[in-house]
Amino acid sequence: MVDTGRIADLLKARKPGFSLPQEFYVDDEMFAADMQAVFATDWLFACNVAEIKRPGDYITLEVGGDSIIVLRNRDGEVKAFFNTCRHRGSRICLNESGRVNRLVCPYHQWVYELDGKLINARQMPDGFDKSGYSLKPAAVEVICGMVYISLSDNPPSLDRYRAAVTPYIAPHQPDRTKVAFTSTIIEEANWKLVIENNRECYHCAGNHPELLVTLVEFALPDDSAATNVFKGLMDRSVARWDSYGLPHQPADGGIEFRCIRLPFNDGTVSFTMDGSPASNKLLGDFTEPDLGSVRMFRVPNNWNHFLADHIIHFRVLPLSANRTEVRTTWLVHEDAVEGVDYDVERLTEVWIATNDQDRILAENNHKGIRSKAYRPGPFAPSEFMLANFSEWYAGKLDDFVRPPSQRLVAAE
Repeated sequence: MVDTGRIADLLKARKPGFSLPQEFYVDDEMFAADMQAVFATDWLFACNVAEIKRPGDYITLEVGGDSIIVLRNRDGEVKAFFNTCRHRGSRICLNESGRVNRLVCPYHQWVYELDGKLINARQMPDGFDKSGYSLKPAAVEVICGMVYISLSDNPPSLDRYRAAVTPYIAPHQPDRTKVAFTSTIIEEANWKLVIENNRECYHCAGNHPELLVTLVEFALPDDSAATNVFKGLMDRSVARWDSYGLPHQPADGGIEFRCIRLPFNDGTVSFTMDGSPASNKLLGDFTEPDLGSVRMFRVPNNWNHFLADHIIHFRVLPLSANRTEVRTTWLVHEDAVEGVDYDVERLTEVWIATNDQDRILAENNHKGIRSKAYRPGPFAPSEFMLANFSEWYAGKLDDFVRPPSQRLVAAE
């Protein structure tokens, strides 16, 4: 049980514009609240459709105590089901990914069709009604090849998000890609610290030499701290993007999501050690390799980079109050040939280095927050995205702890 009164008191003690009180990062009860208030109610990025191209292809992901199967059914549709057999509850798919003709529970061999219907329950008596024992579905939405799932029976609408980000990412055609490489690391840090670390580049200059070969540190085209060099780069890039009809101004995502196109440093076009293309086969119908990067983020668990030559998805899933899984997927054009159009090591080495650096930063941050000396500290102006995330997160917790009657009054 979660003590909602205690959480409400902690929320009252939270100071906007500052990092969160210690308990929000290290407390097991707070972690349980996060899983109920955030990860059980909202949309979570699961995968790209390129990971489940054929009927029967599936992936699984762990969300708290729940395992979810995301698969392609026989009609080519993307579906999701709770990975729990309707007999006595065993897990069905035991691997992170694979391909099956049907879903067969390894315990007592109950068999499910790819649409979740129970089609065989051996040794059950005559007259047993299989129709009442289909797998429990999870909500699914696909946006330009990106698969989102929700454990909620009544998830929030994704319409505003879909409408806002589609013009930015559709030209990159994420649904016409293939997986070049996937990396999964475990960070010994709270999931919110992982997200917060990603939401600012205040730390980049001191920690990410490989990334800064190409990435510009400024997060907004009109950043007040921007140098004249960056302003000139923006002017030239905007003129080129406008000529291609590519949107670039920040999308209106409020505190829920962010989508913007920003340039790479002069003379660089991709996330490689020297800034040259990572893949010679460009995405979609692109013929120009220098399109910068669409940076896209949506709470609570996903950020992305969409380039001319490849796409990178980052997925965050909490494992405990002090452990977080970070999965990174690199995708290239579906017709790109490894060893001819791209080299996996060259494609991935910048972000493999950067992810490990971020892991160390988040883990040291978590260790420091556990100290009795920790007190919430103020965000710098460049950390405005942390302030947005903090406000969004506090709102989710507030909805969770507030009695239903108070929620109704607030809504009115």
